[in-house]
Amino acid sequence: MLSFEWTVHQDMYVRTFLRGKGISRRLLARIKYHGGEVLLNDEPRYVGTQAVVGDRIKVLIPDEGKQEEIEGLPGPLDILFEDDHYLAVNKPAYYTSIPSFHNPQGSMANILKAYYQAQNYDNQVIHVVTRLDRDTSGVMLFAKHQFAHSLLDQSLRQGGIDKRYWAFTPDPLQPKDQGFIEAAIGRKPGSIIERRVDPDGKPALTEYQLLRETAAGYLYGVRLHTGRTHQIRVHFAHAGAPLYGDSLYGGEMAAGLDRQALHCRSLSFDHPLTGDHLQIIAPLADELSDWQTRYFEAQEKECENGR
Repeated sequence: MLSFEWTVHQDMYVRTFLRGKGISRRLLARIKYHGGEVLLNDEPRYVGTQAVVGDRIKVLIPDEGKQEEIEGLPGPLDILFEDDHYLAVNKPAYYTSIPSFHNPQGSMANILKAYYQAQNYDNQVIHVVTRLDRDTSGVMLFAKHQFAHSLLDQSLRQGGIDKRYWAFTPDPLQPKDQGFIEAAIGRKPGSIIERRVDPDGKPALTEYQLLRETAAGYLYGVRLHTGRTHQIRVHFAHAGAPLYGDSLYGGEMAAGLDRQALHCRSLSFDHPLTGDHLQIIAPLADELSDWQTRYFEAQEKECENGR
């Protein structure tokens, strides 16, 4: 059972204090009806009790159990960070984030469930904080319990998680060196997958900076200021620079690359339960790193030899 304790710095009801700490009504209900407890100065109290300055409020959150609907299946799991509350992995390409109708088992959620089972964790419910497309590699973040998920999900909605990507393109953006792409994104009519720039869609803002230029193309560092589905892919294609390997949005299929050349390089955020600032960095996936070396550098040498 998870335990969290705070000291009251202003007179208020226990319920109000806990809501200010991010404990939702739903979580309070689970605490009340599933074996948890709210303590005021180590004594059980109703959340309608008045607390005063100097009081200690403690919550005991019941374990979540095993989440039987997700099957644990062993697979590649490169753990970048883990504590009692969060876990980040370097997701390989070709795995979905969560099970789907067409892919009920080959997901990172299935792989993580197998890891939880092997570790015999009390909480084995999978809480996805940040998702990645099937063919995008890089940092993917999970919460290890409902309270941690709620806190970081709120931070995500408020822009408190800094997400950075690497994107490879054959053509430059304009302006080439750095800039912003601001264009609303909506679902493409007739498709459940594809998105497009649509004035009636949801606002989307992408920031980019040129990191490397070669004869074969461009490597851009990308920061997302919003989190729309396929945002980088749609914005880059709209700006005339679709990603290498992104056939859905008109990207060039470079030799040896069978997925979009997109990698979530890092996530940065303030840990909501410890206050530590975390920066989690994912090395470039092997197949993308090998392709970059083989294709980019080969093209560069070819151009040099042709001078």
